Amino acid sequence: MRTGLVMDATCDLPLDYVQKHHITVLPILVNVEGETFADQRDPAETTRFLESDMGSRSHSAETTPYSSEEVMQLFMERLIIDYDCVFCFTITTTRSPVYEQVHKASFSILKNYRPVRQEAGVPGPFLMRVIDTQTLFSGSTLAIIEGVRLIESGKSPGQMRERLEHIAQNSYGFLIPRDLNYLRQRARKRGDRSIGLLGATLGSALDIKPILRGWRGQTEPVTKTRGFEHAAGMLFEHIGERVRNGLLVPAVVLSYGGDLDVVRELPGFEDLQHTCADHGIELMLSTMSITAMANTGQGALSAGFACEEYEGGFE
Repeated sequence: MRTGLVMDATCDLPLDYVQKHHITVLPILVNVEGETFADQRDPAETTRFLESDMGSRSHSAETTPYSSEEVMQLFMERLIIDYDCVFCFTITTTRSPVYEQVHKASFSILKNYRPVRQEAGVPGPFLMRVIDTQTLFSGSTLAIIEGVRLIESGKSPGQMRERLEHIAQNSYGFLIPRDLNYLRQRARKRGDRSIGLLGATLGSALDIKPILRGWRGQTEPVTKTRGFEHAAGMLFEHIGERVRNGLLVPAVVLSYGGDLDVVRELPGFEDLQHTCADHGIELMLSTMSITAMANTGQGALSAGFACEEYEGGFE
């Protein structure tokens, strides 16, 4: 059976990985001050966004994901012919409408695919599953990476579905913002009151940085510290501890809203590299999606891994 993978553009995987494994990206249009950017993991478009300094002033951005009709058109024109089964991955439905749009489209796709496949000379049924990864950005990638591994090992769609839903339930996404005031303004634009004015103002004045965690549909701060670099070091140390305790997927994914060399110079990054290498874990580094940068601010750091539920956290 030919199995394909489709992902939300805000799932922060490196482009070469996406291309190598033929993962289809659902684009999102980002409009900032009258200028439109197509978010679809295109390095040239991401560079254009960064070089125009949009990431520091895009808190008022309007983001437009594929509608259910556009999702259906993509499937009916190509994916139902190229594949016999497709798994679609989106960031948490509590923070994005993409899951609902794709899930809505899936009903029409599964109802109407047969004549199209017959006309193309493709026998057999078509299967489709939409998976809410229940987390954000780098955290949303672990189920996709596991999907690639399962396809390569020859697992059936039924076996894949059960495993991928388990990974989604146990995927952890973390975020360190550069600018709390930006995050507050963006949250207000989206109708999210979780970042208060007083907290954002004090945090910016004192250079306090929260470490936010997205897990099982909930996004919340797990700790805070002074300075972005110190926060990154704490996060890398925490990830290293989880690597030593065992991960469900042999990968750790980092994404950053800017030049990736900045991440390589952060305190604790080299130690994390060594820890991952010692335990057979691939450390993947990716530029953050345009949509993620519009929502979190330029220079934010995201990290993701999958492991069984654990207690304890940051010291």
